Amino acid sequence: MALHIVVPVYNEGENFPSLRAALTGSIKTPFEVSVVYDFDEDNTVPAVQKVIDEGDIRFRLVKNSVRRGVVGALLTGFKQASSGPLLVAMGDLSDDLAIVDKMVQLHAEGHHIVAASRYMPGGKLVGGPLLKGNLSRWAGLTLHWFRGLPTHDATNAFKLYDAAMLNSLKLESQGGFELSLEITVKAFLAGYRITELPTVWRDRTAGASRFQLWRWLPRYLHWYFHAFRRRLRASPSA
Repeated sequence: MALHIVVPVYNEGENFPSLRAALTGSIKTPFEVSVVYDFDEDNTVPAVQKVIDEGDIRFRLVKNSVRRGVVGALLTGFKQASSGPLLVAMGDLSDDLAIVDKMVQLHAEGHHIVAASRYMPGGKLVGGPLLKGNLSRWAGLTLHWFRGLPTHDATNAFKLYDAAMLNSLKLESQGGFELSLEITVKAFLAGYRITELPTVWRDRTAGASRFQLWRWLPRYLHWYFHAFRRRLRASPSA
């Protein structure tokens, strides 16, 4: 079964050729990519369309059908696959795509979430806002130490999910990248199998980030404390 990759974008036209090269050069697993955009004028659209016109059928453009913003884009992308492994990757080249084949293998071994972890031994965060990095590290490590989440990096958006598991969860996030934390917390509480492997995250070198820390922080805190609710004992089957 092919790996489905969801890439939410906002004016990543400058980055897309390098992203395509990284995907095709790093991932040996057969894959298909849904590039999800909000508006027709997004400069990523013509860059992706050029690749499609050249005959690369692995890529497709999907317009956000839920609501504008990263959560709507991701939820739209999730609808593109009903089963098998689904990877969320960013269009800014920050994610270490060299580990994707290992993530797919861990999914094949029965894990419902494979988290790329910046904060486990062997992982690293390079660049980016200092406050944002410190807060995500604190959240990930304390959830691992004090709640027992099987990952040191619950907030990282770079994760591989079982698509059927995603379809089983009632997702409520409205704003930003807290969706990744919500999925991880709800999957943990429901007894799904979660594992991790180290990754090196590097801050973008082109384009502008749309991460809005102070606007999204209350929602991160909501899902952080949600993790301390009672957990189901039985693990759903893969």
